[in-house]
Amino acid sequence: MSSYRIQFAKEIFGVPFTVGHVDISRARDAGRAIRAAEIRFARSHGVTDWRERADTAALAGGHAQD
Repeated sequence: MSSYRIQFAKEIFGVPFTVGHVDISRARDAGRAIRAAEIRFARSHGVTDWRERADTAALAGGHAQD
């Protein structure tokens, strides 16, 4: 299992601005980590869909192995 940091950004005039990040300590792969982070990000902001607060969700840099 690996740990991942997923970064959320809002695009303004085509320029991405980071609005937050979520650290996922254990996930089987990057896809599962991103999905888990999307859910956690939405819950932490009190919305049902993370896209209400951000436009993109992507791995921040690389990922670290446990």
